[in-house]
Amino acid sequence: MFNLFKRKAPPSVVAGASQAAEVASRDWLGRLRSSLQRTGSSIATVFTGKWLDDDAYTELESALLMADAGVPATQYILEQLKIKIKQTGSKDLVQIKGLLVEVLTELLQPLERELDIAQHHPTVVMVTGVNGAGKTTSIGKLTRHLHDAGASVLLAAGDTFRAAAREQLLVWADRNQVDIISQENGDPAAVSFDAVSAGKARAKDVVLVDTAGRLPTQLHLMDELKKIQRVIQKAEPTAPHEILLVIDGNTGQNALAQVKAFDEALGLSGLIITKLDGTAKGGVLAAIALWARERKHAQAKTLAVYFIGIGEKLEDLQSFKADEFAQALIH
Repeated sequence: MFNLFKRKAPPSVVAGASQAAEVASRDWLGRLRSSLQRTGSSIATVFTGKWLDDDAYTELESALLMADAGVPATQYILEQLKIKIKQTGSKDLVQIKGLLVEVLTELLQPLERELDIAQHHPTVVMVTGVNGAGKTTSIGKLTRHLHDAGASVLLAAGDTFRAAAREQLLVWADRNQVDIISQENGDPAAVSFDAVSAGKARAKDVVLVDTAGRLPTQLHLMDELKKIQRVIQKAEPTAPHEILLVIDGNTGQNALAQVKAFDEALGLSGLIITKLDGTAKGGVLAAIALWARERKHAQAKTLAVYFIGIGEKLEDLQSFKADEFAQALIH
């Protein structure tokens, strides 16, 4: 399996490399905390008092709702926190804050999974999302990480409605020296079919299929996504192996609505959450995690948050770790 976002060195790695990995991990966690500061500061304020009384619980509830955790997830978090406090007998606010991190980590844990590209050759990844979520940029960054990890990548410029998206993907392909299948004003499904066929013929490890950005209310465009999915299956019956939705972390509860709509249409396998920098809505991951437990599309794979993005740089897109996110959110 390719390890795309390795931040911890294995035991066999020399001490110098291990130390470098630890520094990189601390640096990422620090930037993540900084990015989620607007969300976390309101939650952390609750734990500046002397004890967690009814008023403090109300403040915590308000802080979680303001962070766009949503009513069901907020109620779940508070209930689980009270259970842990009763079980441990904790009265110290520092300890209780640690228990809250535990509750959030346990809620988010099922979303944590590495993108596995070793099971299929090629692994066909279909990527979608609404306009402005950072879809094409995320594909470009993912391409770079895959390339750096030693995987051979083929891009499919299936967003044929927006010339800028095609041009942007061509730039990423050139920059990363990877192949790309592109047709000016071509049919997105045809481009996708050609790309998967070419990926098989050229023995590529991964085929990344970009699709046009759309709102879930644009039913004709959602139907086109289903068509792309069907046509990909004609080129490779087991594909697409991953269907990823890129969502803007700034949109809060609207992000959950997008996940539900796209999952209803396609059956999502994973998410890439972008633009968490400067947002006060990081709690939406808790809402997504709670919903994902009982999602309508029950699949062999549970829904994953594969990557989160906190900025424009390449290193600002990293794999999602539940404990890191919980610690950064409640610091």
